Amino acid sequence: MIDHHSRRRYEVRHRTAYTYSDDVTASFERAMLRPRETEHQKVLDHAIEISPEPDRLDESVDAFGNWTHYVEISTPHTELVVAKRTTVEIAWPPADLAALNAWTVESAAAFLRTAPDVDPFEHAAYTLPSTMVTLEDEVRAFAHVLLPGNRPLGEAIEAVYREIYSGFTYSQGVTSVSTTLPEVLAARAGVCQDFAHLGVACLRAVGLPARYVSGYIETTPAPGTVKLEGSDASHAWVGVLTPGGWVDLDPTNNHLADSRYIVTAWGRDYRDVSPLKGIIFTEGSGSTLTVAVDVKRLD
Repeated sequence: MIDHHSRRRYEVRHRTAYTYSDDVTASFERAMLRPRETEHQKVLDHAIEISPEPDRLDESVDAFGNWTHYVEISTPHTELVVAKRTTVEIAWPPADLAALNAWTVESAAAFLRTAPDVDPFEHAAYTLPSTMVTLEDEVRAFAHVLLPGNRPLGEAIEAVYREIYSGFTYSQGVTSVSTTLPEVLAARAGVCQDFAHLGVACLRAVGLPARYVSGYIETTPAPGTVKLEGSDASHAWVGVLTPGGWVDLDPTNNHLADSRYIVTAWGRDYRDVSPLKGIIFTEGSGSTLTVAVDVKRLD
């Protein structure tokens, strides 16, 4: 049996390229590509390359503790390339859901509201609705079926990822970055971003602080096939605050996070942690986007 909680080291390469139909005379971007240090993750090396050469490149930390880069380019260009290479070491211990069953959903939510070691900003940010994690009536109804107040907490966390995994179909093209949670519920389909948003919404709807986590997961090719260069992708999952600390769960893959998971950033929803966004000035009418991601285990 494979131990997915063993210590391991990864190299991650992520290349984003925009090709424009006409010259872009100015570009202002916010990039979030440098992974954060966590209790389970150590960043050994990190580098970002941008073409054309930025006139300004500033690095800072946002309100959630994520590394963010401000990029300003005034050189006319028809292609923008942002590439990063990162080496990380991961050792993610298993979460003890059985121990969390000493709490119910209701008692855990009540405890976290007044716990002295819980940051009030974090509690509010991860409990209130956000732009992409909305709490309409149908979302709350779905959440309360999974998470009644008297349900043991560990069992409830497992129910979130298992029910979304079994009740929804992973399908690209069905949703977009603007798809709402009621639309996801109606379609019963989506991608990891949708399932993470839905999982976060379920937990917030019952008063448990939950965050959207962005990063990568190690994938393996099917037996007899070779993993293609650039064939990986960024990934999203859910973090929930419990009386025992944060627990990360993945509704897309039907399990808790482990040492295959590499964290880049976390926030209220996708808008807080998108890898690259910004404004350009151009007379052109269109652009094409290509993204290549490689997650390679080094040990």
